[in-house]
Amino acid sequence: MPILLAIVSAVLLGVSDYTGGRVSRSASPMAVTLVANVVGLIGIAVVLPVLGDPFPGAVDLAWGAGAGLCGVIGVVCLYWALAHGAMTVVAPATSIVAAGLPIAVGLSLGERPGLPAFVGMLVGLTAIALIAGVLGIAHASTSPRILGVAAVAGLGFGSLFVMYGRTSDASGMWPLAAGRISVIPILLAICLATGALATLRGRPIRFAVLVGLLGLIANVAYLVAVRQGLLSIVAVVVALYPASTVVLATVLDGERMTRSQMAGLWLAGTALVLVTIGS
Repeated sequence: MPILLAIVSAVLLGVSDYTGGRVSRSASPMAVTLVANVVGLIGIAVVLPVLGDPFPGAVDLAWGAGAGLCGVIGVVCLYWALAHGAMTVVAPATSIVAAGLPIAVGLSLGERPGLPAFVGMLVGLTAIALIAGVLGIAHASTSPRILGVAAVAGLGFGSLFVMYGRTSDASGMWPLAAGRISVIPILLAICLATGALATLRGRPIRFAVLVGLLGLIANVAYLVAVRQGLLSIVAVVVALYPASTVVLATVLDGERMTRSQMAGLWLAGTALVLVTIGS
């Protein structure tokens, strides 16, 4: 079940990133992120009474708030990079960092995956690197500056994976609420100061709402998965989210993948099989 939930999270995150990156070409990434977080908070507010989760302690709320702040840094940087560079390069480059940090933390905390799962982790990292275009020349050029911003995004996402993974089972979905509550005032202040909200008109705001819904479901799936499985394994599976971003960019935007990127997609599938066997 953890691997299945991690796959669901990865697919939805990839679609969300594609949608957010596309809409950020005509609207402010900050405004898109604000709307997405507001939508996410409304969704959580609706679900929490149904779940009946007890109000958690300060530690769980702090982990959730920290995860929210790291997630916003990651999302804003990613949307900007996706809007200015090739999606087939930016999204996978981000996930290399996003996967590496939770693996290091998980292993340092004493997690010891089975041999097939450990091999799957290595295959998954290789797949991400290939999809990122470390071999061959990507269809659209992406400058070192854009890749640097993508790396910062990956650091934000990797930190989010770790922090949500540190929350207790008893805290339920409250960490997700804490994450959004911690960032909405900051995003709103920035958007009001910069006039970013004026860029959201008509179609962009509808897509921003979609980003929020997809992100919420993906985060819920990840939170449940990481509480049932190992951080080092679940994070690698979720970090394969660029696969769906790359597929959408190829099909809808006409971006082309190199042979190494296509090989990376096949390796991603192999990695999923291995971590499933070993978990």
